[in-house]
Amino acid sequence: MKLTTASKITLIRVALIPVFLVLMWSDFTGHMWWALGLFILASGTDWVDGYVARHYNQVSSFGKFIDPLADKLLVTAAMMVFVEWGQFPAWAAILVLTREFAVTGLRLVAVEGGRVIAAGWSGKVKTFSTMICMCLMLTPWHASPLGGLGCLTIDSLSTWVIVITTVWSGLEYFIKNRDVFN
Repeated sequence: MKLTTASKITLIRVALIPVFLVLMWSDFTGHMWWALGLFILASGTDWVDGYVARHYNQVSSFGKFIDPLADKLLVTAAMMVFVEWGQFPAWAAILVLTREFAVTGLRLVAVEGGRVIAAGWSGKVKTFSTMICMCLMLTPWHASPLGGLGCLTIDSLSTWVIVITTVWSGLEYFIKNRDVFN
């Protein structure tokens, strides 16, 4: 199998995940800024590989497999660290992971029937908003109250944005493709 440029870019995203995790757990001065920069870079490769694949006609079966997997690995890695640090509730992480497994299962059932379920608009919104929220959660002011509201922080607002877009996109996938189970 010859790797396309788009797939190589996706594999770079996967390779950046352990580096990101090392930065997250490091204790040198500025490590979180480096982690944030690396997370932004890794997240940006999602747009770049998609553009390259479409623009240069490099859409491949491997790319269709590895691109969403790379997104899930990057987001899950950050999310698990946030759960460990108390920034992201475990129930929300379980909800996100449940959605990911459920949509993957739906796609597997559809493929068995000869149908491919492409990423929907809501899934793209979910991925984009989740990555933006995770970037915000990597900032030093992630726990600061927003607008004088003591209970609303970047962490709590990000959690709700992630949960709402996750549930919305998951429901949309299942509603639009409910005939797959017939």
